[in-house]
Amino acid sequence: MRCELLDYELPEALIASRPPEERDGARLLLIDRGRSDREVEHAAIRDLDRYVERGALVVVNDTRVVPARLFGNKRGTGGQVELFLLHRLDEAPDGGDDLAGPSEGAARPERWRAMGRASKPIRPGAVLDLGRDGALLAEVLERAEDGVLTVQLSSPAGLSVAAAIDAYGHIPLPPYLGRGDDASDRERYQTIFARVPGAVAAPTAGLHLSPALVERLRANGVEIASVTLHVGLGTFQPVTVDDLDVHPMHVEVYSVPEATAAAVARARERGAPVVAVGTTVVRALETAADPARVGLVRAQSGETRLLIQPGYHFRVVDALLTNFHLPRSTLLALVFAFAGRERTLRAYRAAIDAGYRFYSYGDAMLIRGASAP
Repeated sequence: MRCELLDYELPEALIASRPPEERDGARLLLIDRGRSDREVEHAAIRDLDRYVERGALVVVNDTRVVPARLFGNKRGTGGQVELFLLHRLDEAPDGGDDLAGPSEGAARPERWRAMGRASKPIRPGAVLDLGRDGALLAEVLERAEDGVLTVQLSSPAGLSVAAAIDAYGHIPLPPYLGRGDDASDRERYQTIFARVPGAVAAPTAGLHLSPALVERLRANGVEIASVTLHVGLGTFQPVTVDDLDVHPMHVEVYSVPEATAAAVARARERGAPVVAVGTTVVRALETAADPARVGLVRAQSGETRLLIQPGYHFRVVDALLTNFHLPRSTLLALVFAFAGRERTLRAYRAAIDAGYRFYSYGDAMLIRGASAP
């Protein structure tokens, strides 16, 4: 796919800098891929239970956003520094399903990949005082050619590294929001399913689901299952190559548990659709698609570099709830693949004309129906 085909014009005023007052208070644009007479319909997220088929399987992402932005000073010089945690390199202490993020446990050091920003380059051997009263230290072990750092985090105050990060870190809001985080983002930039720490960005479609909405879905016979995909910083990287085929797709850690594989199998048995809440769920499910059994997934964990663009054949996902995405992004390419490029762009134009709010804290669209052309 040519990069210029991922462009569209968005008025800056439509970028949502704050979430709606109520978690399920966003607007919802409906796209039916199986109908040409009425492709777009305007609705509300709080009425989602009316539009998800009875008995459907709704799959959510249970990743939890790490407060990955840390501020402090270089020891010895006092120079100000910012450290942005990318992913953890060590195994979780209990060997459990904490694939990429901090975990509670003994106060032992942890190694992380991170990006650093300071007035001068941050070199190996530097020690960074983060937080207050030396509660969190970062020793720089390595600096890669691309500037990414390997750091060892420790807490001389006796806290676990996870507790220190949680106490002194800031929620890493996307830069296009044009503001720093505040206390409300600690809750609103997490989904109600957030369980496994490791993401540096929220799976934003899931932000719309409230406990009351989930209960209404369940009352309508909808089954809820989860996957884990730790959203990485690469999700915001624009496509800069001319041909999407040569875009260096970012790696994200994922897990599809046995319970979710079984839930997909049950949905197939009852002839019900699999509804992905967000592009991250799509990538996890499609990565785990069983090559020997059409429509099913295998329970598995690992890393995915799956790049979905027009021409991709979806093997698991039948419907998609998703936010409105940045131009020239792999997320938009995925939506093009699912709904068709022209249909998606018509829907985006309809949303812009109707004043929908875009991006992470914005409104959403539900794409249902037959396969994309």
